[in-house]
Amino acid sequence: MTQKSASDRANVFLTVRLPEHALDRIETECNVVTFAGKEMPSKEELIAGIAEADGLLGSAQLSVDADVLNAAPRLRVVSNFGVGYDNVDLAAAAQRGVIVCNTPGVLSDAVADLTMGLVLSLARRLPESERFVREGRWKPGAGMELGTDVSGKTLGIIGLGRIGVAVARRAQAFSMTVVFHDLFREPPAEVGFSKYREMEALLRESDFVSLHVNLRPETHHLLGRAQLALMKPSAFLINTSRGQIVDQSALVEALRKGEVAGAALDVFEEEPLPATDPLMAMTNVILLPHIGSASVETREAMRDLSIDNLLRALRGERPKAVVNPEVLAQE
Repeated sequence: MTQKSASDRANVFLTVRLPEHALDRIETECNVVTFAGKEMPSKEELIAGIAEADGLLGSAQLSVDADVLNAAPRLRVVSNFGVGYDNVDLAAAAQRGVIVCNTPGVLSDAVADLTMGLVLSLARRLPESERFVREGRWKPGAGMELGTDVSGKTLGIIGLGRIGVAVARRAQAFSMTVVFHDLFREPPAEVGFSKYREMEALLRESDFVSLHVNLRPETHHLLGRAQLALMKPSAFLINTSRGQIVDQSALVEALRKGEVAGAALDVFEEEPLPATDPLMAMTNVILLPHIGSASVETREAMRDLSIDNLLRALRGERPKAVVNPEVLAQE
């Protein structure tokens, strides 16, 4: 095969650091420019970086709005390093014929593991117990509040996609009753061992409520004051999906009033979470820095899929994971 000259090769802008062997995969076929900054590029830096780019590979938290897309006349594909895609203006992408890709499936187990870990941490009060030891309060006769068993409790899963199903399987192994609600599918009576519930019934019935939905207009603030008020005062909320699914101020109020026993949050409406946020002072809340997919094996699989999506799109082939397949139909 004849080697393409640099002028004939597609231009790719990377906003994530890749190991040498992964970078070689792209450089074999494309001209590559990697963002030099240590953090995520600003909007101005992103616009400058993709001005001549045919492809963009970046974090699923990198905002690619209409202004950014309009500043890249050659852009053919945005390959997200992550399962989310709410960072991209899909309408603007479709209008410009830009393919948007993500990395579903490969991170389902990692997020499900974290979710189950958070269920157990909330139930058995693990963060509080750890602080009890570190702060020197563990003395003869000194006790702390008891946790609760998860066996026999009800886990309500909102969003029964790949991750929701993976969480349900893990919960079954802990002898939990699993119920689910899904906004985007016909409600079957049950899926495997999980039984369908309307949203209000799920919130009233569940001892743990776990969120696993994409961020869309229909899911923004899906859980607000009215919904949180339906939960048991002894129930816990777990969110490893997107922060905007929950009205965060309403959650703070519900936690303060004792309407919800506690929460475990890997995602927030504003990330990073500001030091002044009231959640920071709450001892019944577990706060994590968006680490749902943060395992070595999962990040490698995400990286490989995002590169594969990018290269396939630039070759004119169908990527493995396309968010907006209507663009392919246009082509």
